[in-house]
Amino acid sequence: MYGDWGAYTAVPGGKKICFALAKPANSQTVPANRPRDPAYLFVSSRPAEKVRDEVSIIIGYGFKPNSDAEIQLAGASYAMYTQNDGAWVKNAAEESRLVDAMRKGSDVTVKGTSAKGTSTTDMFSLKGLAQALDKIGEECR
Repeated sequence: MYGDWGAYTAVPGGKKICFALAKPANSQTVPANRPRDPAYLFVSSRPAEKVRDEVSIIIGYGFKPNSDAEIQLAGASYAMYTQNDGAWVKNAAEESRLVDAMRKGSDVTVKGTSAKGTSTTDMFSLKGLAQALDKIGEECR
């Protein structure tokens, strides 16, 4: 563990993947206290697919179909497309800028809406993310 982040590697189907992951430091739902599964924020690299520093969310519920989620950091906002319980940065060209900002930031906020209409706001601490990314960078060159 690096601060609030873990660094992991796996080799599904013989292809190495590396990822950093964190749970929210703080979660709110409107209406309040709606049940949901745990949420996670991931930054993944899959060298076999030439994917590096992909930001994704597992939100803990099914997203409202055809809805966007949003990740907010340091006054900037990045749209995320959603599918089932996952979300990914819509504009891949923005991803490296987002990851650079996450390395330097203190926290990031993710907002989404469930299929049942519940709004969620999850705040993730970024403490330790830079070290976790450096570690997975070494593992998944």
